[in-house]
Amino acid sequence: MSARILVVDDLPANLKLLEARLNAEYFAVQTASNGRDALEICESGQCDIVLLDVMMPGMDGFEVARRLKKNPATHHIPIIMVTALDQPSDRVKGLEAGADDFLTKPVNDLALITRVRSLVRLKMVTDELRMRAATSRDIGIAALVDAATDARLSGNVLVVDDRASSRERIANALAAEHKVEVETDAQQALFRVAEGNYDLLMVSLELKGFDALRLVGQVRTVERTRHLPILLITEPEEGARLLRGLDLGANDYIVRPVDRNELLARVRTQVRRRRYTEQLRDNLQQSMELAVTDPLTGLFNRRYMERHLGTLVEKSAGRGKALSVLILDIDYFKSVNDRFGHDAGDDVLREFADRMRTCVRGIDLACRYGGEEFVVVMPDTDLSVATMVAERIRRKIAGDPFPVQRGERSLEVTISIGIAARTSPDEDPTAILKRADEALYRAKRDGRNRVVADAA
Repeated sequence: MSARILVVDDLPANLKLLEARLNAEYFAVQTASNGRDALEICESGQCDIVLLDVMMPGMDGFEVARRLKKNPATHHIPIIMVTALDQPSDRVKGLEAGADDFLTKPVNDLALITRVRSLVRLKMVTDELRMRAATSRDIGIAALVDAATDARLSGNVLVVDDRASSRERIANALAAEHKVEVETDAQQALFRVAEGNYDLLMVSLELKGFDALRLVGQVRTVERTRHLPILLITEPEEGARLLRGLDLGANDYIVRPVDRNELLARVRTQVRRRRYTEQLRDNLQQSMELAVTDPLTGLFNRRYMERHLGTLVEKSAGRGKALSVLILDIDYFKSVNDRFGHDAGDDVLREFADRMRTCVRGIDLACRYGGEEFVVVMPDTDLSVATMVAERIRRKIAGDPFPVQRGERSLEVTISIGIAARTSPDEDPTAILKRADEALYRAKRDGRNRVVADAA
């Protein structure tokens, strides 16, 4: 797993040392000797992770971190603070400035590589989501999440620890900012995270009677919990197991004895990133729905219908089953817009879609074809049954006036419907649609408010 790492330090010796260590792990390394150069490199999109020295002249690392996190173009880039400061208060200050992690000089090779790999994995997921969100934004169907979520958001945290004194201290420390639940049984914890709505899972590596790393692996194999942040609680001598845990997908770790303020800062970071990625995923889901849905009626749009009609026709031919297509057109719809305005026309389209839904099955593909034309594709339905359904829709539309203009007016609405069924195994979707359209034309020519089935 490679990535572009930016190392920022005003001392050339430190730059050379970190560059050599990272190059040995096949990372692409770029360097900067001051904060302003680092900000420019990050804003130009040339790095995936920043290793940032704290004590620099002009602009220190804390200020660089704050600026990166405030800039919508760079706030998603992970930051690892690297400094000679070794007090817990210094680590907390760095984390609260926006850093995702904190390493103390002289930097331990294991800590350096594990932290970088963990954040690279997270950055890859975030980049994929941001790319899809940006594509959705560019075609006008969703907005990219540009602002970082509030670092003080309260989260739901599950702590898995079978040492009473340890779990009580952790739960008490987090209780001021988060909702905390404790579980002593690792197997039960797996069920709880799968069924619950947690923002973070904390797991002690020293569980008795159960391998904590197995729990980490199991959480990562379940679809519902695949992206749940995991923070490991470890002893100083557990380096090898810690590295294995990070390889399995843990996001972060904290070493005992646990400093309360560092714990709070690390949990805030994980909850903040969890909320940010969830917003990106929600935006992506929304954009996918908007891409295939007509926003006015809530039906599928023409793009979706044309993409899936071929599949439905192919399946019906392969199974030797019937398939019918209805094309529906609202009679004299232009006059509604001309006499009462486009708002009234929109009311008619929405009401029509609502009534049509009540007449078709869940397996039927109902879509807005364009303007006042609609299409219903009915798998496993022959021409005679499709005609009965079409008549039911026609009566549903003509049976009661349509309320428009917030119910202040009602309009009589009728529709014309053309029907065609698949006639041979090799008939393509375009031919079926064309025959249904020709039947619709005959229905309109013969007086409208009627159903005509293609006689082919």
